[in-house]
Amino acid sequence: MDVKKPASQENLNGDESESQISHLALDIGGSLIKVVYFLRSNGSGGSVDDSGKKSDPVLEGRLHFAKFETSKINDCLEFIRSKNLHLAGFRHHDASASDKTLIKATGGGAYKFADLIKEKLGVVLDKEDEMDCLVTGANFLLKAVHQEAFTYVDGQKEFVQIDQNDLYPYLLVNIGSGVSMIKVDGDGKFERISGTSVGGGTFWGLGRLLTNCKSFDELLELSHQGNNRVIDMLVGDIYGGSEYSKIGLTSTNIASSFGKAISDNKELKDYKPEDVARSLLRMISNNIGQISYLNALRFGLKRIFFAGFFIRGHAYTMDTISVAVSFWSKGDAKAMFLRHEGFLGALGAFVSYENHGLGGLKTHQSVQQFAVSETYAGKNICCLVNEDLNDNESIDFGIAFAA
Repeated sequence: MDVKKPASQENLNGDESESQISHLALDIGGSLIKVVYFLRSNGSGGSVDDSGKKSDPVLEGRLHFAKFETSKINDCLEFIRSKNLHLAGFRHHDASASDKTLIKATGGGAYKFADLIKEKLGVVLDKEDEMDCLVTGANFLLKAVHQEAFTYVDGQKEFVQIDQNDLYPYLLVNIGSGVSMIKVDGDGKFERISGTSVGGGTFWGLGRLLTNCKSFDELLELSHQGNNRVIDMLVGDIYGGSEYSKIGLTSTNIASSFGKAISDNKELKDYKPEDVARSLLRMISNNIGQISYLNALRFGLKRIFFAGFFIRGHAYTMDTISVAVSFWSKGDAKAMFLRHEGFLGALGAFVSYENHGLGGLKTHQSVQQFAVSETYAGKNICCLVNEDLNDNESIDFGIAFAA
């Protein structure tokens, strides 16, 4: 479909001194709004391929990431307005000047807040399917960004080399307000095979009630200071400090989350908030890790990728999920995490702009390059990224417009 390019894409060969906006995508979830937007840098034009032939014009710049609490959506809209990001959409080729600009969006909030966003920003949300976007975003990162996936064991982060020819099938566990477990068989080929309502929203909701923390990040930071063994009942607590080796349980394995609260004869005020937060995080992370592995086992999947803003690169969360997967698989499986874990849906919505005039998406950096390429919607996507990629902040990027 032919589309009109947004105003921010005019004068592409000009000498502008500042970055200009090109393409905004939103993922509006139940707890968080994830924002992905592209700021192009000075200069653009045609590029030359390996054969020396001039290819489609390429806009070079930086792909940026931002997040906001959904309950504070007005802060997000003000951020978008202050940077004029709402100008970075598209209009159909036959649209009149009075027609609204369309912005790619996904998630339930794309429906819930559509009228508010139209009123505040004067744009219409072009809605993309949530699961489609999650899978598209994950596939894009795993195929196009070097050192995107990693394991986290005993405090050590180790990057995983992804073989594009042996990526599928895999299990994608997206931990948002709730948890979706998606069996991915290829580009556009997936099935949601399971999930659980006990996810990030559970941690945040119970955490606010039990600790009075006002934000998710505050609750995570509080959990980092706590000791779950003050509240959790361990195997050793039941067996007088001994393990139950016959069934493979050590004395430090958790027998019952929050179990000590039954017999301690204490009130909530008698426990430290940080210990409550730690126990809560451990309980939910363990549960997600266990259910994920059992579903991978059920479908014979060797690779399990965990994503979503519940994780946030938090060491204790990743360690707990990793231990759970390792424990239930008896060491046969490993949990893998993504550096841009919380932005899969927004990235998928961003990639969907290809259906409206983008020729291809190219990510690159000039230092120690590692080249891979992939095709989406019939368009070539090439990625050259170095090891100094900023986690969750930005990726050097190029957008090619078809002639």
